[in-house]
Amino acid sequence: MTVSRVINGEQVVRPATKAKVDAAILALNYAPSAAARSLAGGDELRIGLLYSNPSSSYLSEFLVGSLDQASRSGVDLVVEKWDEQTSVKAVVDHLLRGRINGVILPPPLCDLEEMVEALQAANIPAVAVATGRAPGDLAAVSIDDWQAAYEMTRHLITLGHSRIGFIKGNPNQTASGKRFEGYLAALSEANLPVLDELIAQGYFTYRSGLDAAEQILSLLDPPTAIFASNDDMAAATVAIAHRSGLDVPGDLTVCGFDDTSLATTIWPELTTIRQPISAMSRAAVEVLVRLLKGRRGADMRPSIWCWRISWCGGSRMPRRGCGPGWVCGNKARLRRSLIPTCDDLPSGRQRRSCASMLAAVHPHPNLPLKGEEFYGQLAIKPRQRRGGRSCRLA
Repeated sequence: MTVSRVINGEQVVRPATKAKVDAAILALNYAPSAAARSLAGGDELRIGLLYSNPSSSYLSEFLVGSLDQASRSGVDLVVEKWDEQTSVKAVVDHLLRGRINGVILPPPLCDLEEMVEALQAANIPAVAVATGRAPGDLAAVSIDDWQAAYEMTRHLITLGHSRIGFIKGNPNQTASGKRFEGYLAALSEANLPVLDELIAQGYFTYRSGLDAAEQILSLLDPPTAIFASNDDMAAATVAIAHRSGLDVPGDLTVCGFDDTSLATTIWPELTTIRQPISAMSRAAVEVLVRLLKGRRGADMRPSIWCWRISWCGGSRMPRRGCGPGWVCGNKARLRRSLIPTCDDLPSGRQRRSCASMLAAVHPHPNLPLKGEEFYGQLAIKPRQRRGGRSCRLA
């Protein structure tokens, strides 16, 4: 009882006794459990959201979900920013003084081992969100970043792209590595070479996306598609493409990751991986509340959430160049079919113009599947055009 009174700052303890208790606390490096104090006193739980994410669009999505679930769960949510100039120990001490019961860790803090270890040492429960690898025995909510990046790269290959650029995410996040590995796996499966010149380092910021996109698009033989590791860098890629006089998606297909509000506020809208950021942050708050209240079912197993590709007008088959394995990507109107190279086509009107043919078979929602002549599974119908003849799908 005497120790409790000293910790709580009560004035009924004699100075000599208080000095002994303070010395013992200092020697043992003791920190009281904020969760236990709140539960014992009947106070509301206080959850901290510790962030250090440069993407405002990602953070806004995250805040919407966490604030909503905190209100539903009847807990206080305290939002704290951390930067590299502040020591981890100072942050943890600040959380303890603020009587924070548990912490939500969005990226990149979910992958900062020093932060995770400091919170565990201070007996502060935490939940990691959107980590590529859950550290230790920490509860985690995430998606399968490897599989998502793999499927997006396969989508681009299916459209016929063989030179696909990739903008990597910040190396301080494990999810960045998983997305890059998924990209590499899809290229390997399709027997496409991994070209270092098509890979640029980004840091999940718009500014880094500008630099990375300029590096890739300044090549003498630039890619026909670029897959950026988040929407901010994808939006920056679209800006560089427009500045370079490229049509998106006519000359360059751009895809992103996260499906934040930014993906639908630029033109053209991005085809991107839909990561349910708000739902994941809601789940993290719910898991943390269960841990703090000791409810049944609050286990520490990582929670893997579903993702999907949000199909928009920003991804199409390439307009320029041709080669074996080109595939028509308009699923609504056309079968997925192998398009032969120009050299494979028979002589005559079908060989008039490789560029015209490729432009003609560009997916369009109003093109029905019919034609007068077929080569393989490609329907081609000749038409008269001022200045020459070209091929198109009827």
